[in-house]
Amino acid sequence: MDKKRLVIIDSNALIHRAFHALPPLTSPKKELVNAVYGFLLVFLKALKELYPDYVAATFDLPGPTFRKEIYEKYKAKRVKAPDELYAQIPIVKKILQAFNVPIFEKQGFEADDVIGTIAKLAKRQQISPEIETIIITGDLDALRLVDANTKVYTLKRGLSDTIIYDEQLVKERYEGLNPEQLTDYRALRGDPSDNIPGVTGIGPKTAIDLLKNFTSLENIYKAIEEKKEDDLIPLRVKEKLVAYKEQALFSRALAEINTDVPIDFNLKQCRRDALDKDMIIKIFQEFGFYSLIKRLPESRQTKLGDF
Repeated sequence: MDKKRLVIIDSNALIHRAFHALPPLTSPKKELVNAVYGFLLVFLKALKELYPDYVAATFDLPGPTFRKEIYEKYKAKRVKAPDELYAQIPIVKKILQAFNVPIFEKQGFEADDVIGTIAKLAKRQQISPEIETIIITGDLDALRLVDANTKVYTLKRGLSDTIIYDEQLVKERYEGLNPEQLTDYRALRGDPSDNIPGVTGIGPKTAIDLLKNFTSLENIYKAIEEKKEDDLIPLRVKEKLVAYKEQALFSRALAEINTDVPIDFNLKQCRRDALDKDMIIKIFQEFGFYSLIKRLPESRQTKLGDF
């Protein structure tokens, strides 16, 4: 029996990517809507290509997350996005609601955590047939969630050049590392974009070599403690690992995606239902998205999977 397909939208990541990819675009009411338009370009393209049985959208909420509470410097180096971007988020939510796409968000957690939780809960709730999850995002943070039944649909360049990462493509991108090793990879090399420190002095190549030889951060330190690292760890690297062990373990805790976010998720509510095309056209006209109307199916009553 064919697998059912769940699409999870990492909305904030797509909105940010669209905002910076497109020039200013205003609605008839002079509202800036370039991020909304770009989001919809990706959204409609993905619906047409993926033909999902279920669709869910996730958002980040304002305010500190649990990572910020345990590490004040988390994401401290990120430049705050302009208010013109944040003003477009409610518009995206309005349009998703018109498409009957349920929205999931949780104070104190990031969208990645909510995405991971939804993917985990969906597998539990869908007994038969097996469910395939595809995460639509504008960045690569979600690659850690890729497995036999989970893929990541993301952007290569601009908003039209897309790629779907499965386990094999993740391995190719990270020189043989499995998706489940990427959290330990970030714990070793750090993540400048999130201000995760990692092990001072260890870069991407060394982190990859260590994980290819020892599989996990735990095994690396176990080998060092038991003096079984032989010649697989150069002395200078070993000294850094020992000196910054606590920092490495702390970085792993920051990098790990929490898949147990307390959300009220029911896969059945994400099922593609009949849409009111007239209402969607009205909303598109309100924001001046006339070219997108042509991308809607001809039928007046349609479903998300009919694109």
